[in-house]
Amino acid sequence: MIYPLPALLVSCGASPDDYNMLTAAWTGTVCSDPAMCYISVRPERHSHHLIERDMAFTLNLTNRALARAADWCGVKSGRDCDKWAEMGLTPVKGVTVCSPYIEQAPVSIECQVRDILRLGTHDMFIAMVTNVLADERYLDPDTGALRLDKAELITYCHGHYYSLGEQIGHFGWTVRKKSH
Repeated sequence: MIYPLPALLVSCGASPDDYNMLTAAWTGTVCSDPAMCYISVRPERHSHHLIERDMAFTLNLTNRALARAADWCGVKSGRDCDKWAEMGLTPVKGVTVCSPYIEQAPVSIECQVRDILRLGTHDMFIAMVTNVLADERYLDPDTGALRLDKAELITYCHGHYYSLGEQIGHFGWTVRKKSH
């Protein structure tokens, strides 16, 4: 397995009556132009039906403040409880998709499903990124880039959650010419 992975809360559903969220770590970028990503979800998960029906979902990056919700929503089913109420999270109607985003998330990425690959234990939902919402508190005011040291994003690795944040380099730093 390839680890670590982002620990995401994926929100789905087309109306407040069926809004749900699930925890997903099997996710990633598949194309930059057009911007596309994927999530892999077991067909028996409650959210699978909602995503397949609506052909939409929203990826919500999680941080230290959302770590408990990320874990809890990964072991509870939306068939049995209202995860939003139980975790004190606020669903906000999506801007470009029917799925809500989580108001408390540092970054939310709205996605329109383009293809579903049935792979075995999981189905892969390949989606176009239609919108990115970011909490301004976590953005660099000069560049607009996400500040990992401020956002305190978390990852998942072999059954454990870890925080991110310390920068150790940047793209191309190993070959950059030294200034005299």
